[in-house]
Amino acid sequence: MNFEFHPEAEIEFNKAIDYYAEIEEELGYDFAIEVHSAILRALSYPKAWSTIDGEVRRSLVKRFPYGVLYSEEINGIYILAIMNLHRHPDYWKHRN
Repeated sequence: MNFEFHPEAEIEFNKAIDYYAEIEEELGYDFAIEVHSAILRALSYPKAWSTIDGEVRRSLVKRFPYGVLYSEEINGIYILAIMNLHRHPDYWKHRN
């Protein structure tokens, strides 16, 4: 199975990596690894995570206050957001 990012989700992922790398260089790397792990869990078990809106599910990122919001597609998952869980919860809904 494959995954694809919504363009805005990829931008917010990279910005979050940069943010954590500014705090401590290795922290940006750690964040990227944890997000990648959450994506792999979603790929392995796409229906295991709770739905938050229609067919959109959220796989939580360990160690960081983030979730990977995705929908299941024919060939894998489509990542709508790498969402900071402290942000307004509906900011990503225009991404289809």
